[in-house]
Amino acid sequence: MRARQTAEAVVGAITGTLSRPRMLVLGRFDGEGRLRYVGKTTQISTTAAQQFVGQLTAASLGTHPWEDARFSTAWGSRDVLDTTLVVPDRVAEVSVDTAQDRGVWRHPVRLARLRLDMPVADVPAA
Repeated sequence: MRARQTAEAVVGAITGTLSRPRMLVLGRFDGEGRLRYVGKTTQISTTAAQQFVGQLTAASLGTHPWEDARFSTAWGSRDVLDTTLVVPDRVAEVSVDTAQDRGVWRHPVRLARLRLDMPVADVPAA
């Protein structure tokens, strides 16, 4: 059995739509203030997705640090996720496997909840 822990990360992109997010693409800011990719959630339930409706805003063109980034559908896959970049101003609490590769969680993470009580500045650095 893998060791798991809870962690916080910034929501930087989603799959699905703003009215029905399906997966969250997560990041953490590094020491220079750049948003670094750290992992993505498994598909989230309709009930969990409701937490994010009205909380996420699509990023304006030219304003998101991940504009040229592509995220794979699975570890080692060349298939690319169809994502919508969002303003990175919301925090998600997630359950993660402790296995990492260069700061990225190797396995998909499980959404625990949206953290409206936590500003992105309080998320641990990448």
